[in-house]
Parts: sequence; structure tokens; C-alpha cells
Amino acid sequence: MSVVLDHLVVVARTLAQGVQWCEATLGVTPGPGGRHPLMGTHNRLLNISAPGFERAYLEIIAIDPQAEPPTRARWFGMDSPALQAAVAHAPQLVHWVGRSDMLDMHRWGLVAGGLNAGEPVAASRDTPAGRLQWRMLLRDDGQLLNGGALPTLIEWTGPHPTDTMPDAGLQLLQLTVRGLPAKAAEVLRPRGVELAAGEAPTLQVRLHTPRGEVLLTSAQDMP
Repeated sequence: MSVVLDHLVVVARTLAQGVQWCEATLGVTPGPGGRHPLMGTHNRLLNISAPGFERAYLEIIAIDPQAEPPTRARWFGMDSPALQAAVAHAPQLVHWVGRSDMLDMHRWGLVAGGLNAGEPVAASRDTPAGRLQWRMLLRDDGQLLNGGALPTLIEWTGPHPTDTMPDAGLQLLQLTVRGLPAKAAEVLRPRGVELAAGEAPTLQVRLHTPRGEVLLTSAQDMP
């Protein structure tokens, strides 16, 4: 019943900016992603799977300028003026998404602990390999709790993106999360994630890359 890392979220002002950041920082060009009509966003993806972090990837996501404005707040706090101001300068690691095989059970456990992680929302996007479908816990206000320490939970209802994602030459070595409430840790029992005391940075990620070991951290003042 443990939650495992599904993917890391890097928000960019534009996907072009995100690609430039990825090439300069990680030494690789991100692979294709797709569009999210529900949220008015689009993304590029990179496989970061490694022992202990199977079927894990890094998502570079930005508001899609060609999409219709969504009828709800975008995920990952992307409508936040503070985040939009930050990514105007450079992409930001903001969040981690946890994969659950028991989404409803985990949601009710969080609710019982006084944590409103959101309601299950069904989403999908088409890829050359077929349609990806999932359910995700999303808050109506689109905001992240505990500075992004509380993961957004996802449950895939079909294939996983990494099933057709090539090796990008990246491996996730460590994910450290600060600020996850004790009740959430008890309910989610995140596997492979190092939980630490302190407030900032909320997320610290060590990656093996073609440029050597790279450390990514979330900004201290992200919503």
C-alpha cells in the first residue's frame, strides 16, 4: 500500500525554455510529451528510472499558448503569480507526484488526517503509442500543500508513460522531501523517498546524468 515516486515536476515559462534548461543542466534533450486539454498545459518527458525508482520520469511542463483557457485552476500551482514570476527567469523544480494503486484509500486516509489533497479527477492524453489515462487527486484551487512536500497522487488506468520511453542516460539517485506531515507519511508510507526535517528546500533530487551527478532543489519561496 506504499506510494512510490511516479514523476518529478519542473515548471517552465515555455517548453522551449524548458528544453534549453534541460540541455544546459542535464546534458540531454527531453523526449516528446503531449498536450493536456483539461489543464491547458503541455509537456516534455525524460526517463529517470533506476533501481528503487522503477517507472519514474521527469516532466517539464508549461502553459500551452495554443490551448483554450481551462475551466479550473491548473495543477501544480501553475496559476500562482509567484511561480509564474519565478519561471520567467528559469524553470523550477516544484513538486513530486506519487503513484498509488489505491487512490481512494489513500485519499480517505489523508482526509482523516485533516489533509485536503483534492478530489479524484480523470484525465488523458493521446500519444503515438496510444492513449494514456489516469486519475489524479487535484484541489479546486490548484495549490500544493506543505510547499509541495505532500505529493499529488496519481493512479494510472492503463499503460504507463515509461513503457515506451527510451533510456535518456539519466538515473534518479535520491529524492529527499522535507516538510511532509507525519500523518501523511503514516498514510502514504512513501517507498524509496528520504524524509528529512527542516523546511527548505522542500525537494532535493540527485541525478546521474551525462554531465555527472546533478543536484536539483526546489525554490524556498514556491507556493
